[in-house]
Amino acid sequence: MKLPELRGILHYVTGFRDKIFVIAIDGEILGSDNFANILLDIAVLRSLNIKVALVHGAGLQIEQAAHEQGVRPSNSDGTGRVDETTLQISINVALRLTNQIMEALTQVDLRAAYANCIIAHPFGIVHGVDFLYSGKVERVDVKILELFLKEEIVPVIPPLGFDGEGKTFRVNSDLVALEVAEALHAAKLIYLSASDGLILEGERIGHLVAPELEEVLKKREDSLPKGLLSKLEHAAQACRYGIPRVHLLNGNVNEALLAEIFSNGGVGTMIYSNEYEQVRHLYKKDIREVMSLIQQSVRSEELVRRTRAEILANIDDYWVLEIDRHIVGCVAMYPYPEQEVAELACLYVSRANENQGLGRKLMSFAENLARERGFSKLIALSTQAFVYLQQKGGFVEAGPEILPPARRAKYESSGRNSRILLKNLTPVSVPVAVTALSH
Repeated sequence: MKLPELRGILHYVTGFRDKIFVIAIDGEILGSDNFANILLDIAVLRSLNIKVALVHGAGLQIEQAAHEQGVRPSNSDGTGRVDETTLQISINVALRLTNQIMEALTQVDLRAAYANCIIAHPFGIVHGVDFLYSGKVERVDVKILELFLKEEIVPVIPPLGFDGEGKTFRVNSDLVALEVAEALHAAKLIYLSASDGLILEGERIGHLVAPELEEVLKKREDSLPKGLLSKLEHAAQACRYGIPRVHLLNGNVNEALLAEIFSNGGVGTMIYSNEYEQVRHLYKKDIREVMSLIQQSVRSEELVRRTRAEILANIDDYWVLEIDRHIVGCVAMYPYPEQEVAELACLYVSRANENQGLGRKLMSFAENLARERGFSKLIALSTQAFVYLQQKGGFVEAGPEILPPARRAKYESSGRNSRILLKNLTPVSVPVAVTALSH
């Protein structure tokens, strides 16, 4: 981590102090080489006065134990029919894993305790099939969890529940984590699995608002891996329950937990229930930050050098992309109303936030803004990003004759020899809201 980035985490440290994070760890990750590093990361969180509750899965280990015993488990993840033999294997495996996690937490100087806090009832009969010892969460004994957290003890919660008669049920760990997070009013619910998060069209989706996720689930439910689908569904539900942030991370990646929590770019997928990302007007107080943001691209001649006075004089033409109150990108749209032409300029996204589709969001924002203001053409001049503008933005190369006279004179005197790009804009019948684009 570079020094400027290190300074940047202070914003998160103060904001997360005394908050509760619920971390759900899949059984597959418990057996990975990176599990010891995850425990060190949890120790870092605790050192920053962030309270942590751990929920763990056991699906992989249940399958392994059943195989060793020559038994075929009726279900291993707690979402299907759990017969008596599978339940007994699940109990033995889950409690063994709980004990191992507590031992490992002790090795990083953290106090931990097994939390018997899930009150469950039978899942019941579904489509005529009795799910037997598969359970649903009836409620969470939040008092015992709050007592542990108050005493700086990390509660470790297995994927098991108990009813009033003392019967044990196998409960899906994704569901347990959700119910625990809701009961504790957690600031974050974090799922650690073998998945990098939500991948669409080969690109990791860094963050999206819960309604957007619900649309994705409607369209792609059948094509998503079962384990990832479960976490995405529970993430959407968690946001409906009022949990502000849900993160899906690859638990096999070293430092993924800290990188996700203490950066605005992240390394997984974050689902959120309130405003987290927005495009807004550039304010006078932002100019220094924007100039610092783009300085490397100015040095490499990707972007034209702009003075503070020049930006200030055209401040109404500049917009910034803000994530969690941090500026991570910018764009300008210069109007030439006499020719019904607007220019896309100063498009930039910070290196730490690349490959998340943010550049395209800024392009779309500027394009919609131009449409709403009645422009029929959008131009862009670029020395190094012209291929990106063509492939991602739909621009085509054109000649200098398309430039408004004042812009052409500036182009010819600059000596940059930029490629000139053009996009014809189709009019919109309904005005586009451009004061803020939230996701």
